[in-house]
Amino acid sequence: MESNGNSKSGLLTTGGILSIVAGISQLILGGVLIVDFLVCSPHCWRLIDVLFLPFLPYAWRYEILWQYAIGWYIVPIRWAIIGGCVAVLGILAVVGGVSAIRRKRFGLSLAGAICALPSHILGILAVIFVALGKREFGAGRKENGI
Repeated sequence: MESNGNSKSGLLTTGGILSIVAGISQLILGGVLIVDFLVCSPHCWRLIDVLFLPFLPYAWRYEILWQYAIGWYIVPIRWAIIGGCVAVLGILAVVGGVSAIRRKRFGLSLAGAICALPSHILGILAVIFVALGKREFGAGRKENGI
């Protein structure tokens, strides 16, 4: 790989960006699973009707809630738990990706890349790029004489 003079090869930047993209996709997936559970749970229908749908006419609210009731489409609570875990992993992946881009903490950057693994190829590439760019973390301190 060619050197651009400042000992930064771009591996950490690439790994950090991949980790951030994977983390955001995990946050979206986790949020969808949690919201799907809340919307589809019969115990939450009244709460949704009072809190989230008061601006709609009654016929529309009835139609929205009836769509879920007619098919007995109930999402088990395990999907909400899995969604929460995926969302937490997504937050850690984003924090680790930012750390990798800033070249601050290698451990946090690698942990964030590992937390991005549920997004499959993006997470695998993030781990590879962050692990290969480990030398770049110490390069800034050596250049400054620390």
